[in-house]
Amino acid sequence: MTGDRNPVVVANAVASLLELSESKEDPSVLGMNSGMVEKLLAALNECTEWGQVMLLDGIALYEPTSSQDAEGVIERVTARLSHANPAVVMAAVRVIMCDLDKVTENDEFVKQVVKKLHPPLVSLLSNPPEIQYVAIRNLNLIVQKWPQVMNSDVKIFFCRYTDPIYLKIEKVDMMVRLCTSKNAEQVLSEFKEYAADVDVDFSRKAVRAIGRVAVEVNGVARKAMPVLLELIDMKVNHIVQEAVVVVADILRKYHIEYEKAISALCDNLESLDQPEAKASMIWMLGEYAEHIENVDAVLNTFMEFFTDEPVSVQLQLLTAIVKLFLKCPDVGQPMVTQVLQLCTEYSSNPDLRDRGYLYWRLLSTDPELAKQVVLCDKPEVWAPVESPYMRQYHRKLLTKLCDETGLMSSVFYLPSEDFVTRMRVHDTDDYTGDDYQQDLLQGEDRTESSAQQRGASEEDGSSSAEAYGRRSPGPSTNTVDLLDL
Repeated sequence: MTGDRNPVVVANAVASLLELSESKEDPSVLGMNSGMVEKLLAALNECTEWGQVMLLDGIALYEPTSSQDAEGVIERVTARLSHANPAVVMAAVRVIMCDLDKVTENDEFVKQVVKKLHPPLVSLLSNPPEIQYVAIRNLNLIVQKWPQVMNSDVKIFFCRYTDPIYLKIEKVDMMVRLCTSKNAEQVLSEFKEYAADVDVDFSRKAVRAIGRVAVEVNGVARKAMPVLLELIDMKVNHIVQEAVVVVADILRKYHIEYEKAISALCDNLESLDQPEAKASMIWMLGEYAEHIENVDAVLNTFMEFFTDEPVSVQLQLLTAIVKLFLKCPDVGQPMVTQVLQLCTEYSSNPDLRDRGYLYWRLLSTDPELAKQVVLCDKPEVWAPVESPYMRQYHRKLLTKLCDETGLMSSVFYLPSEDFVTRMRVHDTDDYTGDDYQQDLLQGEDRTESSAQQRGASEEDGSSSAEAYGRRSPGPSTNTVDLLDL
């Protein structure tokens, strides 16, 4: 039927074969070869839009036999990128993503195809928010594999006032992805505006995005720090708390302008009520204790409620006070004794207690060694150093998700086998009449058993809910379990 002259018949036949290949978990059911692909490509122009989607889904499963073969498929499919239906566009992009890696002998062709992807993908952002969301989620993957697709065109992702929150968050992620040293000021200006948004979650996301750009893009940290200081001066609770975490990350990597930032944060200590913000603030106090006036008084404000703080804050406070003692022994002596006693004698948390004992013995045995351990150089945060295994895993996962462009896996950022539950089906060739009679008898036995249990429960005066809980288990493993759907 895939060779029928009627394109509607061809599309429906391919749809049925795709469903069979999914149920059997065997793509070879479709039997894709060069001859069949030619027939499907020929039927594309005469099919309805949904028929085109089915045909493109089938073509995406085809494995080109050569680089020229892959080029031919891509050239024939490229015309679908200008279609008005977003589903057809995404299906065409999926075919191109699957076959573009197979083009190994013509780099110029690859560059031209990548450039052609930009207009249709941008046009998807003029659709309703739901379609925009799917498009941006897929764009985030495509840009990671082919950065030339968007070419740092960040303006198209600026948020509109009418955009729903889920779409705004995805646009912010794309702006971070496309940010460079050239457009950093423009991006930071947008993030600063978003940070003042009435939606608290979106505001927090914008402040975090400033930190990501500052840490991940070289040369942007010095531009981001004044923006963060302006946001801190707004004295809005959630903005200040996010800014504390962001400033701590920037200082961990660059160690710049810490005096202005920390002094501004010290003026807003009363705004800190989240554990992560408190822990970040305490880390800065301990790391730069020698440069902060009255740092012992500031740490004492946290010590007043030490036993009521979460473990993460307690651990950070313990380390910060030990750092203060090692840098300024005269100032930190009373506090280090107090915090070590609280950790070792009154804490029930094993992590806190063990770290307290470790510091106590280290300080009492060899203070110089303690300085080498506690005050050593810290590794950079988010350093682009990964093991070869992790880089290979990321490439494989990214390639798999790009090959599934437009599907649910590209929206969830998970391979389909991680969230799709397959239905168990009968093998009709081995299912005989005797098997049917046996299943029927088992069903009658279960019915009689459940009736007896219901009668017993009624005699005992038990509730119907209790009776239902004592019913026999569900059908045997030979039948379809609808809960697995």
